[in-house]
Amino acid sequence: MALFGSKKKEETKVESAPATKQEFVSNAPMGIAHVLKNPRITEKASVHQSIGVYTFDVETSATKTQIAEAIRAVYKVTPRKIRIVQVPLKRTRSIRTGRAGVKIGGKKAYVYLKNGETITIA
Repeated sequence: MALFGSKKKEETKVESAPATKQEFVSNAPMGIAHVLKNPRITEKASVHQSIGVYTFDVETSATKTQIAEAIRAVYKVTPRKIRIVQVPLKRTRSIRTGRAGVKIGGKKAYVYLKNGETITIA
């Protein structure tokens, strides 16, 4: 007398078609707005705002086109030009423990607006 049956049930495999690249883009969780992480508020960025240049931290995979679409969607302004800069990672040491660490770098974007257009950053 066995505890389990000796016959095994056949498992049926359902093969699904591979998703296309367009399906992943259209099914993005927050649309294009997830490209902009946050505005970069520094002394240098504050000086640039007076001449119509705004600085944002962006996703590392973001392109200029995606950033322009995100600015249009979130702030309702059309950028004149966008420049992207890589922020390098920095090696650090903890004063208390002496252990080495890393401050993760990233990517930032300078968004140039037309004369007279502004963005309100809270």
